[in-house]
Formats: sequence, C-alpha cells, structure tokens
Amino acid sequence: MYLGFTVWQAFTARFFPGVLVKGLPVPSLNNKQLVYNCNGIASWYVDLVLLFVLHYNSIWNLGDIVDNLGPIMMVSVIWSNIVSVITYAVAFLTKTTHRMSGSHAYDFFMGAPLNPRFLGIDLKMWSEIRIPWKILFLVSLSAAVKEHDVNAAAALAKGLPSTFDLMGLGIVELPIIRTSAPLLFMLLAHTLYVNACMKGEECIPTTWDIFYEKWGWMLIYWNLSGVPFSYCYSTVYLLNKSLAGETVVHPSWYQTTLFVALLAAYYVWDTANSQKNRFRMKERGTYVERNTFPQLPWGTLKNPTYLKTKRGTKLLTGGWWGIARKIHYTADLVMALSWGLVTGTGSGIPYFYFFFFTTVLVHRVSRDIELCKEKYGDDWDAYCKIVPYIFIPGIF
Repeated sequence: MYLGFTVWQAFTARFFPGVLVKGLPVPSLNNKQLVYNCNGIASWYVDLVLLFVLHYNSIWNLGDIVDNLGPIMMVSVIWSNIVSVITYAVAFLTKTTHRMSGSHAYDFFMGAPLNPRFLGIDLKMWSEIRIPWKILFLVSLSAAVKEHDVNAAAALAKGLPSTFDLMGLGIVELPIIRTSAPLLFMLLAHTLYVNACMKGEECIPTTWDIFYEKWGWMLIYWNLSGVPFSYCYSTVYLLNKSLAGETVVHPSWYQTTLFVALLAAYYVWDTANSQKNRFRMKERGTYVERNTFPQLPWGTLKNPTYLKTKRGTKLLTGGWWGIARKIHYTADLVMALSWGLVTGTGSGIPYFYFFFFTTVLVHRVSRDIELCKEKYGDDWDAYCKIVPYIFIPGIF
C-alpha cells in the first residue's frame, strides 16, 4: 500500500502538467537556476477523485489505512532507510557529494547530494511535499471513515435512520455523518495543510530546505516516515478512544472556538507565507500568477513597503511582515496547539507535534537571526527597529 502510493506520487510528479518555476542560483552549479515542475495541485485533485471513486464503488475501503497503520508505518521506516543508503552511495558513485565533513556518520545523517534528481523528478522537493502531507491527510480521512462506518453500523443495529431528508419533502436524502466533531476537526486541519502545500508549491523551490539542506537520512527519513506517522498522533488517539467506546466530546462553545482558531490561524499562515514568497518572486522576476483554490484576500501585496539593504536586497516591512517578523510561525504554532487541544487532556501524546514543533521553530528563529545579522549588518538592526516584534505584536 505504502510503496504503491509512493510509485503513484512519483508518476504524477513526472508526467502531470504544471507550472515551471526556477529556483535560486546554486553556487555549486555555477549559479545555475534549476527548474521545478510544480504540478502538485493537479496531482492532489486527481488523488481526491481516485479516492472517491475507489471508496464509493467499494473497490477499496479507506478505513483499511488505519486498520493497517502499523504495517504501513513499518514499511515506511524500512523504505526510508533503504533510500537513504542508496542516495548516499549514488552521490559518491556519481561524484555529486556536497559540503562533506569527512565523517561518514555525520554526512550520512545530513546528506551527501544537494539536488538529487531521478527521471526528471527533484527528489528532495518531491519527498518533502508529495509524501508526508498526503499520507497525513489519508490517515485522518481513513480514521474519519472508519469511525463513521463503525458508528453507522451500531446505529443501524439499533434501528436508527442512516439518512436524513434535506428539504423535508422526501426529495433529497443525504447520509447522516456519524464521525465525531474532533475527528472532523483533524480532517479539516490536515486537508487545509496539504491543500496549501499543493496550491502554493511554486513558492517552495526558494525555501531554505530546497536551496541549502542536503538530502540525507535526516530529511529522507523524516519526510518519508517521521512526519506522516508522528504528526498523526491526535487523529489516532481520537479514533482509538472512539473505538473503545470513549468518544471524545467537547461542549459546543469549546469545539466552535477551536474551529474558529484553526481557520483564523490558517488564514494568517497562508496569507503571510504567500505575501513573503510572492514579494520575493516579483523581485526576482519569477512570479507566476495562479488561480489555485483558495486564493485568500491579502495574499499578494500591492506596493508593499520594504527596507532596501546595502546588499541591494529588500526586507519586507509591509503586510503581516510589518506586524511581526515571524508571524507565520505564530500562526503555525496556534494550529499545532489546536491539534492537541481537540483531543482534550486525557493524554500528553497528542501534544507531541506542538512541543516538537515549538523546539524546531525556536531553533529556526535563532538560526535566522544569527544569519541575518551576519548577512545584513546594520541594515538588520534598522529592520528590527521597524519591525520590533518576532512572534506576537506588542508582546514578543
């Protein structure tokens, strides 16, 4: 199941049409700009149609994913390690090693190649976007379907109706969804995340991971196995509680507050990332206007303010970026926290993602501040005076 999904994602990445976007100049390639075929949104929509067709026609039940989650996870662990070994060896055979330390243990962990490609597929970007977030979505979708099927069967045994009359006229009968609100919340959260990755894929080639990080065990294992099977703890916890007859239920005000917080945080996260990346792309002349859904208001800044540095580059001070320097991280953390809060306080395990992600972001911010001080000098100090807050305006 896992390997079949991986092959399918490789096929769509290679052959589906998309928007061609240039990455940043790569110093080790004489400042060549690699071209990326950003066809994630086409792959995503086809995935959704196929999933519906397979499940609706009883060809494959989506609940099978959570029923076999352990074996699937084990395959992902084995596969990610195999890919790591092959990648490391091929880098030496093809003489494409990059920034090597001399320690095989360290270099295997951090990676040997910078931009490995196979059959026209950029493996680093493909593994970062196509595999982890789609699997995470599939786990939540499978859990929602599984809970619905179990609850629907129980309701049927009690003689309860399986459909409801939409208009009260006996014309339109719709099935009653028997998935709990917390699991529907997780499905929405993961759907928003994967859709954002697909619709904004053209912004990813210029990110730090793609431009600078090498493709080693750290990224390979984390993307092919770690992310999808550790970020799903909230979903798995909620499903297990439901199957044990202890369905997590919250007061309406609490559940509604979480939905509002999730959507508000998502809006800030989506539009903030969009503002920054589109500003950069316009500066480089690589901006491509897209109509992928949803294009949220304030996602693109018109005549944004900025600070021009002595290096000639511009630091964005308009939009969300004039409110806080890392406001997209704040929004990301709010979403991460909501994934835990929706499970209640029965276990700390569903909060793993929030605490882990907090640690990651603290490191990222510290790294970014250090790099920017070194890169921009006095201009960075001037920028920090214009935008003094990092995460929360007026507080921190």
